Amino acid sequence: MTHSIIDSPIGAITLVRDEAGLTGVFMLEHRPTPDEARFGERDDAALADAARQLGEYWAGERRAFDLPLAPAGTPFQLRVWEALRSIPYGETRTYGSIAAAVGQPTAVRAVGLANSRNPLSIIVPCHRVVGARGALTGYAGGVERKRFLLDHESGAALAPGLDSVA
Repeated sequence: MTHSIIDSPIGAITLVRDEAGLTGVFMLEHRPTPDEARFGERDDAALADAARQLGEYWAGERRAFDLPLAPAGTPFQLRVWEALRSIPYGETRTYGSIAAAVGQPTAVRAVGLANSRNPLSIIVPCHRVVGARGALTGYAGGVERKRFLLDHESGAALAPGLDSVA
């Protein structure tokens, strides 16, 4: 395992990878709190591609990520996280629509729990999932960051407000 820490408009982000690919993208005050002892040594070069792609995302030049991903999760969580990757940039889906997409339309709460355990924030866009009536619900980095990410993708995030979520 190796890690890198990058700056972003939403504060410092820790990137973690193993030999298979990216295993974590964690914000300050991430919930649940990741075990930093499992991040390994710092190696910025090993995560340069992920850092570059996130920089392109923040600059509005990238809408999808092309990185090897290796999240650890249950088979159900992995199906949910894969469904999240199909949500187009700038769009949202409900927990119910994700439950239907993974073939378990009554598993809305389980989808919410899997969403909250997504270790690859931003890369696997769990911020694009909203409540049934469009309400912003919990987010590992806080609802303010979720709002910022959705605003960023809709073109509504402005430079002067960037520091307010860090």
